[in-house]
Amino acid sequence: MSRPATRTRATSATHLSADGYRRSTPLAPLPKPPRGARLATFDRQTTETQIAGTLVVDGGGRYCVSTGIRFLDHMLELFTRHGGFDLELRATGDLDVDQHHTVEDIGIVLGQATLAALGDRKGINRAGYFLMPMDETLGLAAIDLSGRPHAAVDLQLTVERVGDLQAELVHDFFDGFAAGARANVHVKVLYGRSNHHHIEAVFKAFARALRVACAKDARLAKMLPSTKGLL
Repeated sequence: MSRPATRTRATSATHLSADGYRRSTPLAPLPKPPRGARLATFDRQTTETQIAGTLVVDGGGRYCVSTGIRFLDHMLELFTRHGGFDLELRATGDLDVDQHHTVEDIGIVLGQATLAALGDRKGINRAGYFLMPMDETLGLAAIDLSGRPHAAVDLQLTVERVGDLQAELVHDFFDGFAAGARANVHVKVLYGRSNHHHIEAVFKAFARALRVACAKDARLAKMLPSTKGLL
């Protein structure tokens, strides 16, 4: 469970220098979100991971991200830019043990932040989908902010790692997001050759599908998008 949210700014990123040692470099804070923007701060502290920051649903595609896994940083940057969100996120985890806890917990936190930022969810589209070409690869994402967590992930990956990321953990990221957001999340690679492109295509498609699902429909401004009366 998340601890009470507090606003936290990411302040540094870690990278490998030419001599192989990890160095920290400053990360510039993001500008203040516009008045009325839907946002949530998060601060999840466990014995395995520490993840803090802010997600602005009504953002401008700006990011300030540091996870300790550079390929995951890249995917979160893509997620932010293609979703039109703003994201500050700093994560530290037990990467000396494995990447699993860090990747899954970031998915959970982003899902929880999305759910919190949307408030009562009246007037939102609720569902969205997107087909994303990435050179020779075609990725699909479909999302329903239904209140029912479920993830279906088919990435057709054939390697153990892409960059410095354990490739199988992309599935755990989307599992975590679905659980945190209480959403149906379906991502699938229809075809393609490059494993890098497989992952990148579904992250871009996921971001754009989520952008549609979170967007408001002025005609339904006071209506909850469910005949059940709750989500």
